[in-house]
Amino acid sequence: MNILLEHPAEVLLLAFMAITFLQSGIDKIVDWKGNLGWLKGHFEKTPLRTMVPLLLGTVLLIEMVAGLLSVAGIFQLLTSGTKELAFYGAITSCIALLMLLFGQRVAKDYEGARTIAVYFIPAVFLVFLLQ
Repeated sequence: MNILLEHPAEVLLLAFMAITFLQSGIDKIVDWKGNLGWLKGHFEKTPLRTMVPLLLGTVLLIEMVAGLLSVAGIFQLLTSGTKELAFYGAITSCIALLMLLFGQRVAKDYEGARTIAVYFIPAVFLVFLLQ
């Protein structure tokens, strides 16, 4: 329990990343057709329009890895005090958010991009705390 008291910000931010990315990934799996349909419309006037299924699958994979590494990082931090998996989870979370930000910017969805930036701030702070 001392480790939790020594690293509360890291554990809370890892939980935030785990919830964010696992929920998002699970939603993509459960409603693949709905997500794909919406994204095809979102990107129909962009150079990415023909790659939407591949890109959705890639984002899904990265989000699930980020979420699972964040969960594993919490357990590793709490059980052994080491931060390796947590750090990888934080980095992967940042990569996922950069991918999403890129997509929103290409689609000229600036409000959506602003929302991604809000998530990126704690993700980068988590990387800082864990390095």
